[in-house]
Amino acid sequence: MTPSIESQIHSIVAKHGEIDPARLTPDAKLQDLGVDSLEAIEILFDIEEHFDVTFPQRDPNLDDGSLGKLVQAVEDALAAKAAAGAAQPAH
Repeated sequence: MTPSIESQIHSIVAKHGEIDPARLTPDAKLQDLGVDSLEAIEILFDIEEHFDVTFPQRDPNLDDGSLGKLVQAVEDALAAKAAAGAAQPAH
């Protein structure tokens, strides 16, 4: 069984910030979990690499800083990637 997007993101955040996974809820904000801005950027890069996606420079889901919105941003990026792949003509 493949871990959910949410659980994969929680794992990345917990590892980076050395945060107790029990504190990782959809409403939890990275800043409130003690993640500074540099760590937050590193987390975003790791998430992009892990899921093979790229976030838009200004993603409204990332402005909130909550884990729930971060999960939504990944889901949106994966959906956009899938749609772009489906739109490619077959050779």
